[in-house]
Formats: sequence, structure tokens, C-alpha cells
Amino acid sequence: MDSKQYIQDAIRTESNNFSAIGGRMKEEGTIRLMHGAIGLTTEAGEFIDALKKHVFYGKELDRVNLAEEMGDLFWYLAIIADELKIDFESVMKTNIEKLKARYGEKFCEDKAENRNLQTERSILEQ
Repeated sequence: MDSKQYIQDAIRTESNNFSAIGGRMKEEGTIRLMHGAIGLTTEAGEFIDALKKHVFYGKELDRVNLAEEMGDLFWYLAIIADELKIDFESVMKTNIEKLKARYGEKFCEDKAENRNLQTERSILEQ
């Protein structure tokens, strides 16, 4: 499955029950972006909770659950991608170009702390 098909399949299951929300939230798809952002936060919390239980409580690392939470993160990212009219491939490509401009071929703490934000922004705006 490619990411464009994934996004189309994912948004078919998106709730559109936003009738109680008004004002600015309905403008420019803000409600969908908020739904996606809240969902990402919630699912990231579930992912970290599974890791917490493994690290601090000695439970077996549940990789199946981690993969399921990762899928839920993708689902919320699909809503955001659809609303922003972007696809995962272009986001991934731009992100790698930005990281190459920042670090070259390898991570370096100095480069992480002394970034050229103007160069990075110009890559993001292409």
C-alpha cells in the first residue's frame, strides 16, 4: 500500500461530528488539524506508556501493541496530511533534505545546537 492510498483509506473512518464546535475552529480546516494533533498526542502517550511499563515495571515489551499504536499515529497523520493537501512521500523527502542541510551525512551535537534556520526554512518552503 502506498501512502496516498493509505490516507484515502484512513480518512474514510474519520469522524465528522464537529457540530458543537464553532468559530475559528471551523475555518480553514482547523478542526481537522486539531483532531489530528490531539490524536497524535493521545496515541504517543499510549506508546510511551507501553515503554514505561516495560522499563519501570518489568513487563514484557509488547511489540505488537507498539506497532498498533504506531498505526494509530499514522491514522492521525493521515488526517493532517489530507487537510494540508500533502503526501507522506513529500514530507519524508523534505525532512531528509533538511536533515542533510543541518548535519551533512552524520549527526553532530554542535550542528544540532548551531543550526542555520534560514537555510532549513528555505528547504521547507520549496
